[in-house]
Amino acid sequence: MLQIAHDGADIPEINAMTAAQQVELMEALWKSMSEINLNNEPPDWHGQYLEDREQALANGEDEFVILDEFENDLRSELK
Repeated sequence: MLQIAHDGADIPEINAMTAAQQVELMEALWKSMSEINLNNEPPDWHGQYLEDREQALANGEDEFVILDEFENDLRSELK
């Protein structure tokens, strides 16, 4: 597994971390990525993806899912 050095200390393998440590690492990564990308424009592919989704919605090829339904479906799949 990947080990990452952070502030001079080794971060343990992800599978060896507690859930709290994994969340802390994920939050640190998100914060770092958010700060780096704060002033950047979204990548070109993102605009194209959104346009494709809008077209698919307009054509009836895609649909929105209510968050509660999605969560329930996901929980059922993960059981």
